[in-house]
Amino acid sequence: MAIILGIESSCDESAAALIGSDRTVLAHRLAGQEEAHKPYGGVVPEIAARAHVQVLTPLIEAALKDAGLTLDDVDAIAATAGPGLIGGVMVGLVTAKALAMAAGKPLIAVNHLEGHALSPRLADASLEFPYLLLLVSGGHCQILRVDGVGQYRRLATTIDDAAGEAFDKTAKILGLGYPGGPRVEALAKTGDPKAVPLPRPLLGSAEPHFSFAGLKSAVLRAAQSGAHRPEDIAAGFQAAVVDCLVDRLERALSVSSGSTSPEFPSPSTPPVGVAQDELQPLAEVEGRDRKGLSQGPSTSRRGREVHPERLACQPAEGLGTNGGGMFCPSEPKPKTLVVAGGVAANGAIRSALEALAARHGMGFVAPPLWLCTDNAAMIGWAGAERFALGLTDPLDIAARPRWPLDPEAEAARGAGVKA
Repeated sequence: MAIILGIESSCDESAAALIGSDRTVLAHRLAGQEEAHKPYGGVVPEIAARAHVQVLTPLIEAALKDAGLTLDDVDAIAATAGPGLIGGVMVGLVTAKALAMAAGKPLIAVNHLEGHALSPRLADASLEFPYLLLLVSGGHCQILRVDGVGQYRRLATTIDDAAGEAFDKTAKILGLGYPGGPRVEALAKTGDPKAVPLPRPLLGSAEPHFSFAGLKSAVLRAAQSGAHRPEDIAAGFQAAVVDCLVDRLERALSVSSGSTSPEFPSPSTPPVGVAQDELQPLAEVEGRDRKGLSQGPSTSRRGREVHPERLACQPAEGLGTNGGGMFCPSEPKPKTLVVAGGVAANGAIRSALEALAARHGMGFVAPPLWLCTDNAAMIGWAGAERFALGLTDPLDIAARPRWPLDPEAEAARGAGVKA
């Protein structure tokens, strides 16, 4: 059994874990920063980076002690190398580099999003590739086809805000404090989801992507009107997010199965909350910034990887010029719907996705709640999966604030490098 030391520091959680290749979590230590960021209603990058510096080394020492191991017993060291708040990412990655150099251990630079994407496989040994993944967090909202370690095909992304960001901003608007997601969910349980009319951006649209900026603005207007109870606004907001996620997944399922659903309107029909002039094809939109999508050291395997199997694939009929991924009729259809990321801890979302999977005759997998939010166990497991394939990194690999899982994905309207 290989033992991997995992290190996570991409946002406001510092964490260290020791993970066995047999899926044993030998130790896991985590230090949150909620109290430090609470006065500001969100994460302050500089405060987060300084906190990582202060606590990361003691966390690693404590995790090793919990597992009854020393650094000599570790087979490789895995650390988040991006995407994330660059100051925090650098703290964790430099720490991992120093340990790897001092102990003569291999370094594995883990994409934080891959940590989330593979985390369900840590909790469920029966989960096999390929699967359809909804990756939903504070900074990302994507639908991906996962064909293997390092093999991701993005079917949809957000064109503006992520769902988790919308949860946090809604909490701030309603005066609920930070972190916002759990507080909005708790308040929503006492409200009427139909009491406040809120939009469902892009619902039913032929465009594959997500949009939550308009919903967030509608929440602000509803709160400022004084006509609605906060619990009703929270319930209505959560219901709108659920509807948007389920709708976009319905579309992705039709694409991944090699067919398109007739119930979706043509791209000429404006979706709810989006003006006609906002739906121009991508080819007509100039100046899309793809910079940074495939950057990386030339000596590293982390440059742009071309997947030959894609060359034989054709865009799914009806997807138009706004992308939405590709499928090959010869590829196996995903049998499991998977959700991961911090927002995956939301009970209403989990229940709705489980019901969606059942309607499509698919299995449904969601990690346990502690694996949804940022943690080092998922980084250690992603490292273990890569280590088993012989994938390691040089010590000069750079930290990356943006690092898409699918660098070949077509740029989404409005998202630029955020996708």
